[in-house]
Amino acid sequence: MTIDDLRVFVAVCQAGNLSAVARDLARTQPAVSQHVKRLEHATGVRLIERGPAGVTPTPEGLVLLTAARDGILGLDQALARLADMARGHTGTVCVTTGATTIRNLMSDAVIEFRQRFPRATLEFRTIISSRRCFEALTDGAVDLAWVSIGDAIAGVEQRPVMALPWVLAVREDDPLTQRHPITAADLAEIRHIRLPDNAVSRIQLDTALNALGIQLKPETGVADWNTAVLLAELGIGHAIVPALPYHSAADRPMRFKPLPFLPPLTVGWAVRRWESLSPLARDFANLVEQQCRNLHDRKG
Repeated sequence: MTIDDLRVFVAVCQAGNLSAVARDLARTQPAVSQHVKRLEHATGVRLIERGPAGVTPTPEGLVLLTAARDGILGLDQALARLADMARGHTGTVCVTTGATTIRNLMSDAVIEFRQRFPRATLEFRTIISSRRCFEALTDGAVDLAWVSIGDAIAGVEQRPVMALPWVLAVREDDPLTQRHPITAADLAEIRHIRLPDNAVSRIQLDTALNALGIQLKPETGVADWNTAVLLAELGIGHAIVPALPYHSAADRPMRFKPLPFLPPLTVGWAVRRWESLSPLARDFANLVEQQCRNLHDRKG
């Protein structure tokens, strides 16, 4: 049993097709099959089943697939860190989140991280939905993902960091600015600028509104909170967004009306495993958490 055997086995299970893996790896199909056969001989169990639609892992194969995928990912991450060190770097931290989060919840942490670790590399990959962030984690493309905390995801650990109250973003000249406070019934009148259906924050908001018997009238759809606020600023509709320091143009001032009857949105970190994070990634995560605590203390 070799690392190459395990890599090929994982590729076969993911592709579900021996020929496709052979093409991708520039090998013959019998050579690919031989890798799987060696693993079956070493383990004493059948690992894949062949059918009309391709190959699928057996229950025993699923056990090995999970362990092999995690082990190979850890090895690849270690090799990447060693390569960084060989080039004279102290390491790389790859984070995925949206621009709204970087601007409002991570800016101080980024500055302090650069001051503490001037030779480290900090990379950001902008991914809008939490679902795609989870996929980037499980694929090993990123170290840390900042997400809306939701249901448990297999192979991912989530750590809540802060709870963000919901607010209604309206133009200063909108009649709703005169209502104190905004009630649940008031929301039935808004032209809602909504997030994508698969966004965790959208799902949680819809769940809370449904519990109150509120069906919003959709006006348009956007990919992120900043765009929702911008469209509200332009008079396109109204946006229900987490309470963050959004910016608006001087000639189109905005008002952010609290919605205390909605449960706050919990946001935080998602990782594959905390104990396997590099020290640099853990340091950056801690700096962001400290910035969030400072922000909460200032508001309090």
